[in-house]
Amino acid sequence: METLGNIWNLGVKELRSIWHDKVLLAFVLMAFTLMVYTAGSAGSMELHNAPVAVVDEDQSALAGHMIDSLQPPWFMPPDQIEYGQIDEVLDKGSHTFVLVIPDGFERDIRQGRVTSVQLNIDATRMTQAFIGSRYIEQLLTTEVAEFMRTGSAGGALPINLVTRVSFNPNLDGTWFGGVMELTNMITMISIILTGAALIREREHGTVEHLMVMPIKPFEIMAAKVWANGLVVMLAATLSVTLVVQQILDVPVQGSILLFMFGTLIHLFSTTAIGILIGTVARTMPQFGLLLILTILPLQMLSGGITPRESMPELVQNIMLVAPTTHFVSLAQAILYRGAGLDVVWPQMLALVAIGVVFFSVALALFRRHLAV
Repeated sequence: METLGNIWNLGVKELRSIWHDKVLLAFVLMAFTLMVYTAGSAGSMELHNAPVAVVDEDQSALAGHMIDSLQPPWFMPPDQIEYGQIDEVLDKGSHTFVLVIPDGFERDIRQGRVTSVQLNIDATRMTQAFIGSRYIEQLLTTEVAEFMRTGSAGGALPINLVTRVSFNPNLDGTWFGGVMELTNMITMISIILTGAALIREREHGTVEHLMVMPIKPFEIMAAKVWANGLVVMLAATLSVTLVVQQILDVPVQGSILLFMFGTLIHLFSTTAIGILIGTVARTMPQFGLLLILTILPLQMLSGGITPRESMPELVQNIMLVAPTTHFVSLAQAILYRGAGLDVVWPQMLALVAIGVVFFSVALALFRRHLAV
């Protein structure tokens, strides 16, 4: 009971310290509101208002249908230019795409000849160029297929492709960006809070004051874990209910309580990582540098930005020891697909095991540091 009392009192002291640090509170609040909203709304991966120009040398009905398919909100209204202006508009950066429809294009389609159109892309706008080329290819293919099906070019195609999109039928990027930013903020803020708290106490000399008291290193560490984890839990709950569900209007399919329970287990790992980094680092600048080296791999290789299946197999296997890999999988399963405990229990079990390992390593280093 004495140990639990010490952990409670030390945790309350930690909460008071956070409450009096208004800048830190503002940072946490902004991270779970403004940053999540920005990632969900402004960080959409869909094509939006891409500038496109067209060189129409065919002047046929099919060419007109193809040009008309390039419509907002994906593309700006197409500008008609001459063939000799292609290099000029691409060099100036006024257009990302220039579509060239050759003379006799519709005639060749009618007669069943192999023909093609030319798409010039300004690839310095890498993301827009990559996504936009797929959009244009799909739109033009659809128009030609429709022409062959209903026009004078012939009858129906032998294959009718029907695409059904599950869980996000409109392919709305805000549904993905907001939730994944929330998982990133949970990881980053929990590591920053616990690590910075330990560095701050070391710089102020309060760690030495604690050690002359009948308090064990485990009690100090456990207090920081529950206090800082509580702050992140409250902020994450506010974010998922207010920002994600209400403002971004993301339809959460699964149980919020189950997701927060998974978040609680994840925080056990990330707060331990924060204490581990705070123990290794001697000053706040060192902590900041180590934080960069830790946060970037955890977020970029966890599957929240790039699917894990597209990564090298070695990277996939290495990232299995990272808590973010299992937390992102858990969050996607619950919030996107409505998964229950019977589906996500392996991820939760992995988070518990990883948390125990990180907590044990951090505790061993923390004890060694205090013994010096």
